[in-house]
Amino acid sequence: MPFKRGHLRYFVTVAEEGQITRAARKLQIAQPALSQAMAQLESELGFELLERHSRGVTLTRAGEAFLAKARIALTTEDDAAQTAQWLARAARGAMEVGFVGPPPILTAPELFAAFEDSYPDADVSYRDLPFPSGATLSWLEQVDIAFCHVPAVDPSVDVRALRLEPRAMVAHKSHSLADRTELTVAEVLNETFLSYHPDVQPTWAGFHSLDAHRGGPPQAMTDDRAATTMQMGGILATPGAITTLPLCDAQIAGQVLPIVAIPLSDAHPAVLSLVWRRDNLNPLVHALVAFAANLAESQSAAAYLSGD
Repeated sequence: MPFKRGHLRYFVTVAEEGQITRAARKLQIAQPALSQAMAQLESELGFELLERHSRGVTLTRAGEAFLAKARIALTTEDDAAQTAQWLARAARGAMEVGFVGPPPILTAPELFAAFEDSYPDADVSYRDLPFPSGATLSWLEQVDIAFCHVPAVDPSVDVRALRLEPRAMVAHKSHSLADRTELTVAEVLNETFLSYHPDVQPTWAGFHSLDAHRGGPPQAMTDDRAATTMQMGGILATPGAITTLPLCDAQIAGQVLPIVAIPLSDAHPAVLSLVWRRDNLNPLVHALVAFAANLAESQSAAAYLSGD
């Protein structure tokens, strides 16, 4: 039965939002156009998907059954489109590297410089990613590989740890602890922490808020919520809140924002890693991972020989 593929996405969004108005806003289309698209889809299918009422819409029994199939169809379509993008990049010798925080050419220059020296014809581009949200597999959809502190575990995602990075407390220069050269976790646990958007993975947000050290989230958090590095920087650029970051990220941020980066002597370190989808077929991804493995081994050997 032929119908417009875009109408499936419209229907799923309406079902999830429970209201035509909210769905139209999320889809960034006019409400009358969305209502017309839903009516057209029902006409093409030959049955009603939605029950309209003053508070919004609810699914009919047929609509509930169709929703499951529509989600599968959209997932399959999205996966096919994403695979096509990966294959197209691989065919032209390109790789897109995602990152959270400063670009990896600043925080892991030895890895990316060595890679680009060995693959001078590779077209490597970099994309600033929002903080991990939802499933890690979905978060990685727009890039071939990402460099960051490890996101939530996902069975369809591989991780290659590059190095452990100490953590630092980050706060405005006017903060009462700003003149310290080092801090312990106990000294900052009861401070007001930056709040993360509810879509951000809880383990990711909790790591930056020291939840594992406290046994739960902070009691005091900002009303403003961050979902991206830029939003986090904007909140921290005004007095009142702290967060923790990998020390290398914090020091770079301190060069452009009115903040201080103070090492936390006993905080669990950040695990800076390469993260990629197992189904990504781009050979440059696996070449970069191999470089990372060799670099990690050489750094471990150097640390052993120096007695660290």
